[in-house]
Amino acid sequence: MAEVGAESNPLRVAIIGSGPAGFYTVSNFFKQNELRVELDMYDRLPTPFGLVRAGVAPDHQKDKSVMRAYDKSAANANFRFFGNVEFGSHITLEDLKKYYHQVIFTTGAPVDRNLDIPGEELVGSHSATEFVAWYNGHPDFANLAFDLSQESVAIVGMGNVAMDVARILSKTPEELAETDIADYALEALRESKVKNVYLLGRRGPAQAAFTPPEIKEMGELIDSDVTIPADEAALDAVSLEYVENNPDKNADKNIGYITDYAARERTDKKKLLTIRFLVSPVELIGEGGAVVAVKIVKNEAYKSEDGSVRPRATEVFEELPAGLVFRSVGYRGVSLPGVPFHESWGTIENDKGRVQTSDGEPVTGLYTAGWIKRGPSGVIGTNKTCAQETVQCMVEDLEAGKLLSPEDTGKDAIEALVRERQPQVITYEDWKTIDVAEVRRGEAENRPRVKFTNVGDMLAVLGR
Repeated sequence: MAEVGAESNPLRVAIIGSGPAGFYTVSNFFKQNELRVELDMYDRLPTPFGLVRAGVAPDHQKDKSVMRAYDKSAANANFRFFGNVEFGSHITLEDLKKYYHQVIFTTGAPVDRNLDIPGEELVGSHSATEFVAWYNGHPDFANLAFDLSQESVAIVGMGNVAMDVARILSKTPEELAETDIADYALEALRESKVKNVYLLGRRGPAQAAFTPPEIKEMGELIDSDVTIPADEAALDAVSLEYVENNPDKNADKNIGYITDYAARERTDKKKLLTIRFLVSPVELIGEGGAVVAVKIVKNEAYKSEDGSVRPRATEVFEELPAGLVFRSVGYRGVSLPGVPFHESWGTIENDKGRVQTSDGEPVTGLYTAGWIKRGPSGVIGTNKTCAQETVQCMVEDLEAGKLLSPEDTGKDAIEALVRERQPQVITYEDWKTIDVAEVRRGEAENRPRVKFTNVGDMLAVLGR
C-alpha cells in the first residue's frame, strides 16, 4: 500500500469543532500541495463557524466576513462537515481512532470564569458568555431570560466580550434592528428599562484590555452618553512611568479617548455608560434573593518585581446600584472524554499543539488548536497562526510515521456510523440551505439575516 498522504492513500483527519481554529486547520492542510488529505469536521451544533456566528457581536458584521474564507475551504471536495453531532455522545474517541490517522480538537473556551465573591449565586448574576450567546441566537441559550426591567447594570471586565455587552445594552432598538441579533433578543431589548450601565475594570487606563476601535465606538452611541470619573481617567505616577518606558500606540490612543470621555458633559441622552478603572467587585449585595448592588474596592497601581503594572486593593469601598450583573473576567475550555486536560488552565495538555499526558508524554495521533490549546487570548486571526503551528506538527508526525492505525480509512464507513448514531446529521450542503433561508428572511427586514435559533426549525427547513 502507498504511504499515508499519497493520492491513493489519503491522510484522514477528524476535526472536532467548527470555529476559526477548526477552519484554519482546514485551510492550512489544503496548502500542503504535496499531501493528499481528507478532512472531516464535527460540531455539536447544526451550524458551523463557532464564535464567529454565536460570539461576534451582531453590530460587528465586518468581523463576520471571515466566514467567506471558511466557505472557500469547505468547498474543497476533500472536506466534509458533520453538524449536529456531539463528540463523546454520538461519536467517541475510540470510534475516531478506527477511521482516522489523526484527530484535532478545536473546541474553544466556552465557559466563563467565576468572580469567586459572596453573592455571585444571586438571581440577576450572570456570565457575559450566556448573554452573548442568547442575543446571538445560540440554540442552547435561546430560552434564557434576563431581567432587562432593571435600570442599572454592572459589567465586570473590560475585554472584547465585556465591551460588546456594554455596547449592546447601550444601543437603541433602531441601531440593533439593522443587525442579525436574534429576534427574541431584539424584542426584549426594545422593552429594556436599562438606563445606567457600569463597565468595571480592575486595572488602570494604560493597562486596559480593549482596543482603540472598541473604546472609540462607545463615544458614538446614538442615545447613550459615556463618562469616566476624572480621577480614574488620569494616569498615576506608576502608569506614567511605564507608558514612557514602554511606548504602545494602542495604549496612547486608548488614553486619548479616555481623557476625552472624562471631560464630556452629560447631555439629554436617555442612557449613561459609566466606565470605571482601578475597581474590583468584592461582593454582590442581595435583597430577597436577587442582586441589588455591587460592592467594589478601589485599587491602586503598583510596579511588580517583573516590571509590570498591577492593581492591588486599598481600604476604600463603594456600592453601585445594580439589579443585573454580568461577569466577563476570563474564559476556560471544557474537558473532553479521553483527552488529557489541565484543569487549572482550562486547556488540553499539549506542547505546540501535540496532545500530551500530564507527565509530558505525547499522545500519538491527537492534537489541538485555538483557545482550547493556548487559552483565551488573541483575536479571530490569531487562530490562523495557532492552527498553522499545530498542522506543521501533524505533518512532521506524518513524515515520522507517528500516526493512529485506523481499521478502515474509507470515507463511507465513518459516514455510515455517524448516520446510524445521529440520523439528523447536518452536512455542509444542508447548512448552505439553512444559510440561504436565513438570509432571505433578513432581506425582507433589511437585515443581514434572521437566524433560526431552534434546531427543530433548522431541520424543518431541510424538510425533516
